[in-house]
Amino acid sequence: MSLVAGSYERFIWGYSLKKSPSSFTLTPLFSFPSHLSTIKSVDVSGSAAVSGGNDDTIKIYDLSTSSEIGSLHHSSAVSCLSFYTHPSLSFPRNLVSADADGFVSIYDADPFIHLKTVKVHKKGVNSLSIHPSGKLALTVGHDDCLAMVNLVRGRRSFYCRLNKVSSIVQFDRTGDKFFMVVDEKITVHESEEAKLVSELDNGKKVLCAAPGANGILFTGGEDRGIKAWDAGSGKVAYSIDGAHTARVKGIVVLSKNGDDSGEDDPIIVASASSDGVIRIWDVRMINEGKSLPVAEANTKSRLTCLAGSSIKSFR
Repeated sequence: MSLVAGSYERFIWGYSLKKSPSSFTLTPLFSFPSHLSTIKSVDVSGSAAVSGGNDDTIKIYDLSTSSEIGSLHHSSAVSCLSFYTHPSLSFPRNLVSADADGFVSIYDADPFIHLKTVKVHKKGVNSLSIHPSGKLALTVGHDDCLAMVNLVRGRRSFYCRLNKVSSIVQFDRTGDKFFMVVDEKITVHESEEAKLVSELDNGKKVLCAAPGANGILFTGGEDRGIKAWDAGSGKVAYSIDGAHTARVKGIVVLSKNGDDSGEDDPIIVASASSDGVIRIWDVRMINEGKSLPVAEANTKSRLTCLAGSSIKSFR
């Protein structure tokens, strides 16, 4: 398993997460100032990782060699990055990015060739999520709108106004539902017609979210904790109060084999806070009432984002 975090101080941090029979180990792979300004977004798939920053640039990394191998460019700050990886592959098929001017760019991820750039929002894109089929993506922007992008044809296929600016949009693992975040509120929608299924109230502003198995959504934010929401009932399934001593800025759901098919397959949640700490949690221990991290690292920087991959393709 691998994790990559970006920081306000323009540093990129890479870690390898390994499990022994009795413990987890978070081992540093690299850290260096990869951008000219703040890193806004990161993503990982197998041994490939990317970061996007306020310097209008996407940096590409090979985790197997712990090195930067190339870069791509936007006309404004890169706000969102997302790989699409087919379930049968260990390397991503596509990379989709979005920027502060409202554009979405589509790339072939092998070997990172630009395919199409589409104007999707009138203002900057806040969040991007690719459907599990890889055929479409949802975006939300500063223009108070939700949009759908047809990734096959390379065009915007749907656009509607929301009541407020949404900061996060995220498909669940099946693609049958999606989540939207507005401040402390999380709404759950059916994907086909965007019908509202339920509304969740976190109490304080939500800053990050990641889907788990069986309709669970993990969130973190201003309350410094981690919540696992049951999207069906709209209630908190379990939570880690005081998971960090600062705001939770990134959250990633990992499992040993990259899926949740095995009964003995531990579900691992990684979280990152604005004070530089990355922590690893074993969901089985949380369910048993033990809310201590199984591993952690302190980057001593102001972390802004976190991404990870459970696909083992290096080291």
